Amino acid sequence: MPFLLLLETSSKNCSVALVDEYRIIAQRSASAEHFVHAEQLHGMLQEIMSENLLSWNMLSAVAVGRGPGSYTGLRIGVSAAKGLCFALNIPLISVDTTQLLADYAVTRHADADRILPLIDARRMEVYMATFDGKAQRLSEDSAVIIDENTFTSFHPQNLVLVGDGVDKCSTILDKRIRTISVLPDAPMMHKRAVQSFLENKFEDTAYFEPFYLKEYTPGTSRKTVL
Repeated sequence: MPFLLLLETSSKNCSVALVDEYRIIAQRSASAEHFVHAEQLHGMLQEIMSENLLSWNMLSAVAVGRGPGSYTGLRIGVSAAKGLCFALNIPLISVDTTQLLADYAVTRHADADRILPLIDARRMEVYMATFDGKAQRLSEDSAVIIDENTFTSFHPQNLVLVGDGVDKCSTILDKRIRTISVLPDAPMMHKRAVQSFLENKFEDTAYFEPFYLKEYTPGTSRKTVL
């Protein structure tokens, strides 16, 4: 029975899970306004393995959320996943973050006709994609500035918005639009990761990079130069 380690770090939620083909064996997560990934991730990985009496060489693959999302979170999660795969000589699997959110929305609203994952990207911008009611992708991920016209082309009663980006839309949404405010986490990856493993859909570990969508722009330092 293969054991997979799942890492989802594309948002302020740092999440890991240990799974086999049929179930989620264990999970850990830590979330804070200021990213805690660098401090928490490796400790959570060690904890989840030791508490379930598994040695590292018992893992069959590592799966990681590929983005889009936070530059910092993605960089830390993908670096950890690639390091494990190199050290253990096991394959790397990636899962689209917007796909995870669309899959989750289907479990909550099976009658939806359109699903829009919205990932917070600072200010009034989100990373967004369009999926049908069965979580089949209809558009590629893109960066969108939210305004009063963003969702007018969709029928409000058949639309579901999902992700941490929905919170910034609350003042402009038609009341009939259903929303799910949620951060992506590792357990959401279970089905997709196992499917990729069984179908041998692996990344080239040496060359794999997160899907940042936008180039990283460092913030302005608040330190005063005397």
